[in-house]
Amino acid sequence: MADVTILTEADLRRAVPLDLDAIACVEEAFVALSGGGVVMPPILSMAIEQANGEVDIKTAFMPGLDSFAIKISPGFFDNPRLGLPSTSGLMVLFSARTGMVEALLLDNGYLTDVRTAAAGAVAASHLARTDAATACILGAGTQGRLQLAALHQVRPLTRATIWARDAAKAEAAAKQMSAELAIPVAAADDAAIAVAEADIVVTTTPARSPILKADWLRPGQHITAMGSDQPDKNEIEPACLTRAHVYVPDRLSQTRKQGELRAAIAAGLIDPETHFNELGDIIAGTAPGRPDDAAITIADLTGTGVQDTAIATLARQRALAHGAGTQLKA
Repeated sequence: MADVTILTEADLRRAVPLDLDAIACVEEAFVALSGGGVVMPPILSMAIEQANGEVDIKTAFMPGLDSFAIKISPGFFDNPRLGLPSTSGLMVLFSARTGMVEALLLDNGYLTDVRTAAAGAVAASHLARTDAATACILGAGTQGRLQLAALHQVRPLTRATIWARDAAKAEAAAKQMSAELAIPVAAADDAAIAVAEADIVVTTTPARSPILKADWLRPGQHITAMGSDQPDKNEIEPACLTRAHVYVPDRLSQTRKQGELRAAIAAGLIDPETHFNELGDIIAGTAPGRPDDAAITIADLTGTGVQDTAIATLARQRALAHGAGTQLKA
């Protein structure tokens, strides 16, 4: 039995910053998903309503990789009141040849945060206008800040706004990101105005009723919705999808069940059998993306196991190359 590598959150933060390499890693995962051969079962999800919590389990096998990951990802959204983060979790890497455990990645949700933000950057790089320079982030949590940081790496942002139900959190996030990105980032009092003034809008909340309205949208915008990863979540008004010229799911079978598409289907606005090209198809060039600068585009990101396998594999490779981690003798 082979030794098992144990990597801590600190090891993984040093190994995998949110950079262009991480974005490229996730982009390649979407292409692999589009190309076929990937084995990715449906998400196993469990709600723990009395604690305002949920747990998701995701996995995928990618041809060409020696390992595959299984991720356990809890989200308990009252935790900040207890001085704890909302998300935590870990990933386990297995040999794709023998099924033996190779590594335990005790990331506390860090790698999920990175791959989710990277996916937002990938969506924007292929769907937003090339000259998009202003952004609006709806949500002031960790993912909201990371989405803005990732977006800044693929588009020439000159300013941004952050809106949240908690104005103090929006102010704190805006101050932090303004210093980090060296561009003006302001807290928005009015979400409708902030959205209307942005070239790119990213929703990053666990909302169960829409925080983004269809009549706020304007020609030329790109919207990335990444919070609806449960069947009861819904960040954007279903009519937004009927206003979009291009709607792009990360995985169509998932967004029909727990993405923004699910809400539009439930509202009777979209036929459940309607086919939409996935993000990987657009990246691979087998499907068209933005048709022109006036189009409205929407990316519906529910999170995929293939992203987890890709980022976990990259993390282990980088950590081992730097001599990080502890070897547990079998």
